[in-house]
Amino acid sequence: MAVTEPAPAAATVAHEGILRRQALRESAARTYARSLPIVPVRARGLTIEGADGRRYLDCLSGAGTLALGHNHPVVLEAIRKVLDSGAPLHVLDLATPVKDAFTSELFATLPPEFAKNARVQFCGPAGTDAVEAALKLVRIATGRDGLLAFTGAYHGMTAGALAASGGAPDVRVTRLPYPYDYRCPFGIGGERGAELAARWTENLLDDPKGGLPAPAGMILEPVQGEGGVIPAPDTWLRAMRRITAERSIPLIADEVQTGVGRTGTFWAVQHSGITPDVMVLSKAIGGSLPLAVIVYHADLDQWEPGAHAGTFRGNQLAMAAGAATLAYVRENRLADRAAILGARMLGQLQGLAVHHPCIGDVRGRGLMIGVELVDPEAGDPAPPASALAAAVRRECLDRGLIVELGGRQSAVVRLLPPLTLTDEQAVAVLDRFADALAAAERAALRGEETGSSC
Repeated sequence: MAVTEPAPAAATVAHEGILRRQALRESAARTYARSLPIVPVRARGLTIEGADGRRYLDCLSGAGTLALGHNHPVVLEAIRKVLDSGAPLHVLDLATPVKDAFTSELFATLPPEFAKNARVQFCGPAGTDAVEAALKLVRIATGRDGLLAFTGAYHGMTAGALAASGGAPDVRVTRLPYPYDYRCPFGIGGERGAELAARWTENLLDDPKGGLPAPAGMILEPVQGEGGVIPAPDTWLRAMRRITAERSIPLIADEVQTGVGRTGTFWAVQHSGITPDVMVLSKAIGGSLPLAVIVYHADLDQWEPGAHAGTFRGNQLAMAAGAATLAYVRENRLADRAAILGARMLGQLQGLAVHHPCIGDVRGRGLMIGVELVDPEAGDPAPPASALAAAVRRECLDRGLIVELGGRQSAVVRLLPPLTLTDEQAVAVLDRFADALAAAERAALRGEETGSSC
């Protein structure tokens, strides 16, 4: 597939000027802006148009935030309705009709056994603050302080959330093995590898010489997203639920990226049938606007007033957009659609892997898909090919496809298209990815032939 057409000179100048000023003014902490040098000016559904006039298929979707894609009509209508009504836009944590409608719709989507005895806490508008609230909640409720978390995890960038993530530099939690079929920590993979991971956890908790105090909770992702799109086996999730329940350890499911139909069920825990004690929700629940909550079993509701507060807990526009998004996904069975289309895309990518040895693994659930790129000549198991993955991302962008990377050494190309993805769009996404992969491989081969690195 050909690369996108060159932009008109005036548009290119404006585009480059904006990027130059961003580089001069914004902090060195910026991330996506470095790898995706585009300037979005218009967007609808899967498509973004840049200031340079180029069009892109967006398979990043705001890191999973845009369940319905950009500017879906039901989201825009919900926002306009609030704006036109004269309703206050900032209300702290006061009750409003907009909040009541959002809460009702949210509870209607939750697993029934969970919803019937649940409470909701509105947090600051980012998922990381909801993680902080969940950790604080279980520590208050249990009177304990320790935390169980997993290798490869990502829970956010604030202090407590970062400490529970796999890349934490200052570890204050007990780190447990997360089942990773392709790079199994026990060198086995499959069901047996997951079984050993569960046995390790259980043994550590029960070993009087294990050095592990009674933990306040366990936090896990049903599918690790930033960790490389690694789905947890359902049998392992059920084992974690049994292990924690038997020991009165609250189980926290981080569904910030996996929720709202993304993995083929409305909430990813529904694949395994488990009922966690706490669910952490953000991203798609705000319908593209900032919103984050925790939902938890009423027995844990031991907060004192103001124990977890925040000025922007009452984002009325996000609640309206979120309620509209939740309802649309539920009423149109978009989770089922994600399961069907995602399985088809996985199968096609696995077929592509037959002809490309650099594809070490293709995995995912629903429309949460990862392609792990490796150096097949450098060992067994083949090490991650981070330079190749970065090259594929660049080649994708040249072809009008936005993807991001994750996983160990950022060697996993991640696809997070909106749940409204059509069959035709799915074909276009995979065609552009296949073309980009082939181009990156050719460039890497030329680099090897000239003695330079890919």
